[in-house]
Amino acid sequence: MGKTRFIIVGSGWRSLYYVRIARALPERFELCAMLCRTEEKARRMAAENGIYTTISEAECMAMKPDVVVVVVNKASIAEVSAHWLENGFCVLSETPASLDLPMLDRLWGLHTRGCRLVVNEQYRLYPIYRALLSVSESGILGEKNCLNCSLAHEYHGASLMRALLGLHQSEQFSVTAKTYEFPTAETLTRYESFTDGHVTMKNRTVATFEFRNGKVAFYDFDSEQYRSPIRRNTLRLQGVRGEIIDNTVHYLDSENMPVSSQINVSTRKVRTCYNNPNLSMVEEVTGIDFEGKNIYEPEFGLCGLAQDETAMATMLERTALYAKGGLSPYPLEEALQDAYTAILMQKAVETGQKVESEVQPWN
Repeated sequence: MGKTRFIIVGSGWRSLYYVRIARALPERFELCAMLCRTEEKARRMAAENGIYTTISEAECMAMKPDVVVVVVNKASIAEVSAHWLENGFCVLSETPASLDLPMLDRLWGLHTRGCRLVVNEQYRLYPIYRALLSVSESGILGEKNCLNCSLAHEYHGASLMRALLGLHQSEQFSVTAKTYEFPTAETLTRYESFTDGHVTMKNRTVATFEFRNGKVAFYDFDSEQYRSPIRRNTLRLQGVRGEIIDNTVHYLDSENMPVSSQINVSTRKVRTCYNNPNLSMVEEVTGIDFEGKNIYEPEFGLCGLAQDETAMATMLERTALYAKGGLSPYPLEEALQDAYTAILMQKAVETGQKVESEVQPWN
């Protein structure tokens, strides 16, 4: 399909993920410009990252990119995305789609009028989660009915819960939730690591989702979980004929005899040029197999990208195909339901009451 030409609207932490993707895969992606709010920020981002930056929206529009990547703060992301959509561009926005229901409705209205918006809900495309979904969708567990999920927060968690349980986004649910605060040794933030053992208070939200079809998901996520080496991701997915606990699959074979097998993940360490402790050493997935069958190969070959950036690169390339008339890599109704689920979970936390979902225009 040729290179995907894109611009980045925004210049924060998350925008640099797309810069690294373009640098790692120059044969696939061309970063035309980064649109910054101030001249000072534009000069700094250009000097630090060796990219073209500008404060001129008109200049960016004149470049006619295949995709406009919107990476601004959560409170503004929906409004900025709508602006570029209304100007005729295909938009890949960071998550969530919106923080409030009226804006979700507006985005759906733009979609029904032919605007192309993809929300970068990339977690299902992480190599490890692609492999988990491949195994869980194979039928080996039978009908899936219960999930304990401590993998990702809010809207990301909602996306993975539905995928792992095999739920359509229109499936209605109730949610009860509570947030707790616990003292935790701080180890790693976005920008620095700590080895002095100091303790700070961190939030952990637990929630129970009961779906109308009888399936249940128990959500559990700690604010430290994405980076801290002492807070690990974990899941337990149960079906009629077996369960997956992290990377181990227990199930009954065709003769109803119990079997335990491992999902084997192969990785390599890649040292980078970055000083940031999150980026100085990257763990790249090189392959995943299950019971002698290869269930994941790197989509872009070995290019030194971590799982998150690998998934984002896949979303970016597939969004460019969507811009040219292909299928969306993540249907907007899914992304809107992710955001809606997060809104209801937060409402359950704030009220202490069970909250019931309602049918929305997108489902």
